[in-house]
Amino acid sequence: MGLTLCVPALVVTILVLAAPAAARGMPPRTASWVLATVAVLGAGTWLTVLAMLGVTRVGEIPEIAELGRWSPHVLAAHSPVHGPVAGLCALAAATGLLVTVFAVWRRVAVLAGARRECRGLPSTGDLVVLDDPVPTAYALPGSPGRVVVSAGMLRALRPGERRALLAHERAHLAHRHHLFLLTFHALAAANPLLRPLARAGAFALERWADEDAVTAVRDRSLVARAIARAALAGTSPPSWAPAATGGPVPQRVSALLAPPVPARRAPVAACTALMVVCCVSLALAAHHVDAAFDAAAFHRVGAHSS
Repeated sequence: MGLTLCVPALVVTILVLAAPAAARGMPPRTASWVLATVAVLGAGTWLTVLAMLGVTRVGEIPEIAELGRWSPHVLAAHSPVHGPVAGLCALAAATGLLVTVFAVWRRVAVLAGARRECRGLPSTGDLVVLDDPVPTAYALPGSPGRVVVSAGMLRALRPGERRALLAHERAHLAHRHHLFLLTFHALAAANPLLRPLARAGAFALERWADEDAVTAVRDRSLVARAIARAALAGTSPPSWAPAATGGPVPQRVSALLAPPVPARRAPVAACTALMVVCCVSLALAAHHVDAAFDAAAFHRVGAHSS
């Protein structure tokens, strides 16, 4: 059983480490979805493997074994790790789950607070203009979402650049990029191995909005100038909000001045294949854990029969 539990953890670790590099060969929209899926699969696989290692230790507790009607000694013999290690695995799985839930709750609370602050501000459609000389702009999700921009940012940009900036922020709202960011943030908070993938995912989201802005204004160089000028003039956006000035701006500007990334099947196919292998191996590991409990229950029935 130990080997079958190691396989999904190893496969998903390779996938998580390789996905950011593979995403660079994908269009931003595809890269965002692939990275988000890998993040969820990676966090879920690691937590599940830890939980499966830990559940054998929980099952060895005499009171639990009595309720489940299995032999704790037979279950201990089938366990791939010693009792104390299995106990630490169970603790790690519970801690990771709690940290993820807390990170989601905290991010949602911050978003709700920002929505309350902007509720009383005058708006024109989906646009809220702050009477603030400090240049700033970001997308504030909600029902409906709002594009928040300061008077200082509007003065810092030319008319065409303003259209490009607003198109970028509206793309964030249209595609619900805040949910992607929430996923990346919460999972990376629980598992540091996911932080490089989360950074790559945040960059892909900004590139996705950049390309949507290009579609809206039909000028790649105009969008590049708007992003560069807004970043030079503005302050850092809130960490919880997608914004045109977020991420590594020089890399985004370089990508906008270059031709669009063509859709290639190889990187997507490689990531998909690894995800399938991970899911299949995880299902096999779960089957082996279930078989260990069945064997322990069968041994107890046989012992009582004799």
